[in-house]
Amino acid sequence: MRILIIGEGGRESALAAKLQNDPRISKMFFANGNATTDVIGKNVHLSEIKELRDFAIKEKVDLTIVGPEAPLVAGLKDEFKKHDLKVFGPNQKVASLEGSKAFSKKFMQTYDIKTAKAVVFDSYNDAKEYVQTQQYPLVIKASGLAGGKGVVICDNLEEAEATIHDFMIRRIYGDAGIRLVIEEYLQGFEASIIAFSNGEKIFPCIAAKDYKKAGNGDTGPNTGGMGSVAPSPDFTQEHYADFEKNILEPTINGLKGEGFSFKGIIFFGLMVTKNGTYLLEYNMRFGDPETQVLMALMENNLLDVIQDCMDGKDIELKFKDEKAVCLVMCSGGYPRNIETGYEIVGEDKLKHSKLLYAGAVRKGDKVVSNGGRVLNVVATGATYDDARKKVYEDAAHIHFDYGFYREDIGKF
Repeated sequence: MRILIIGEGGRESALAAKLQNDPRISKMFFANGNATTDVIGKNVHLSEIKELRDFAIKEKVDLTIVGPEAPLVAGLKDEFKKHDLKVFGPNQKVASLEGSKAFSKKFMQTYDIKTAKAVVFDSYNDAKEYVQTQQYPLVIKASGLAGGKGVVICDNLEEAEATIHDFMIRRIYGDAGIRLVIEEYLQGFEASIIAFSNGEKIFPCIAAKDYKKAGNGDTGPNTGGMGSVAPSPDFTQEHYADFEKNILEPTINGLKGEGFSFKGIIFFGLMVTKNGTYLLEYNMRFGDPETQVLMALMENNLLDVIQDCMDGKDIELKFKDEKAVCLVMCSGGYPRNIETGYEIVGEDKLKHSKLLYAGAVRKGDKVVSNGGRVLNVVATGATYDDARKKVYEDAAHIHFDYGFYREDIGKF
C-alpha cells in the first residue's frame, strides 16, 4: 500500500511511527511532514487541495489520512472522492461540526446532547448588549477555525467586551471570529475522547488529558497543547457512563438524523463538572497531543483499525494497562511571537522515551526548529510517575535556543 498522511505536527509523527513497521505499506508520503516523517517516508511540499489530489493520483496513493482540520473543512474528502481516492476522514459538511462552532452548537441543541447553554451572534452590537446582562465568568468562542486559540474565558464585562472587539472588529483570527458563540462557563476538569467511526457506529479510545495553558500550574495563554497523559487520571467509569448516555449515543443519533455517515475520527472535548459530563466541542480528526499518548498505548495494528472502519466493520480497540506521558517542547514566545530557526541537539542521548518532531525540519545533517510546538517526548510506564520520570530525564538532554516546556505534565 501507498499512504499519504497530511499534516506536519507531532500527531502526524505519532501516526507515522505507529504505521512504519507494517509490511503491507510500501511507501509513506507526508504533506508537508517534519523531521521525523522525513526519515520514515518522503516529505512532499503541497498545501492546496488540488495539488494534493493530483499528487495522490500520480503516485497511486491507496489511502490518505488527514491530520489537521483545515483540509477537511475545506472539502478535501469531497474532492478526492470524485477521483475514487480513499480518505480516512469526513466530508466538508460533516467537518463543519468542527469548522463552525455555531453549526456544532445547534447540532448539540437539536439532538439533546449535554452541553453548556449558549447563544450565537453575528452582530457586534447584539453580542455587546448580551454580555452586559450575563453572569461571569463567561466563555466567548470564535465560531470558525482559530488554531485551538479562539476560546476566551472572560472574568468580567470589560474582558468580554474587549474579546468581542478583538474577534469581530479587529479580526485577530480573520473570518473565524465574525460569528461568535457565547456560552455559560462550566467549572470542572477537561477530558478528551478520540473515537473511530465506521460509518454506522462509533468506537471510543480511552480518555486522555490535555494541558492547554502555556505555563506551569495551568497559567498563561491557551495553546494547542503543552502535553498529554493517558488514560485520563480523573475520568472514572461513572464519568464514561454519563458520556455514553448523554453525549455519545445522542451524537450517533444526530449523525444518523442529519445523514452524516462518515469513516474517520470524531473527537469529543469534554468538561466534567459536579453536575455531570458536558460536551465542549467536536473535532473531526485526531487530536494533538492526545494522539501521541494513545498511539503509545494502543495494542491494535493501526492500519487494520482504519481499514476495518473503511470497510464498515466493527472494531475492538485494545490498550496496554500502562500510563503514557507526552511532553511538548516549544519555541520561545509560543503561542504568540515565536522564535524559530534554531538547531536542535541531544536526540542521541534519549534513553527511555520516543522523540517525535513537530515544528522541526532537517537541513543537511541538522534538525532546525520551524514552528511553535517543536517536538514531543513520549514515554510509557507502570505508573504516571514512572512515565513522567522517563520523559523529564530525557527532555533535559534536548536543547535549542529559547526552547521551553512545562515542568508539571503528568503531575495533575
